[in-house]
Amino acid sequence: MNLTIWRHPKPRAALGRCIGARSDLAVDRRKAKRLAHRIRAQARRALWPRAVVCSPLARCAEVGRWLRRWGWRLRLDAGLLEFDFGRWDGQVWSAIGSAALDAWCADFAEHAPGGGESLAAFLQRVAGWQPGPEACAVGHGGWMRARLWLAEHGEGVHPLPAQWAQQTPGYGRALGFGLGGAAGASSSLAR
Repeated sequence: MNLTIWRHPKPRAALGRCIGARSDLAVDRRKAKRLAHRIRAQARRALWPRAVVCSPLARCAEVGRWLRRWGWRLRLDAGLLEFDFGRWDGQVWSAIGSAALDAWCADFAEHAPGGGESLAAFLQRVAGWQPGPEACAVGHGGWMRARLWLAEHGEGVHPLPAQWAQQTPGYGRALGFGLGGAAGASSSLAR
């Protein structure tokens, strides 16, 4: 079985801010419903069970709640949470300051920005996450980027800042992941 994970819709009030696991931002209700419709349509085509697992943060869970209204089983799973930026979470990037960012980049894998989660710990958390019986999920861009990194490089290989900064899947985009850890963008599901 494979898992297809969609990135949540664009959250409100995120522009220019460090947004991670501690920022529970809302999404436009219409955008959440629109993504839920796309997930439901794909599930019908692929004959998936009517079940979804979502990060418990509102920007993901709202999509799951729409599906639940339509008779789906919804499971919220903290294992799908975004990267934890600790005290940085929710702050404007410019307020965090270049010295703090430089300290993170100097020890990119092991430094815990804002006292939150190190990238090494985040990658380990993502690598250890196992889906349940659901064929689809709604999660976060950083989580999806970590899963892609693991599929391409394996566990124990940590990215440099420039490697990590590569493209994050867009809002509402989908990626398919095999249970063995393989991942790839599925253009037929992309939007």
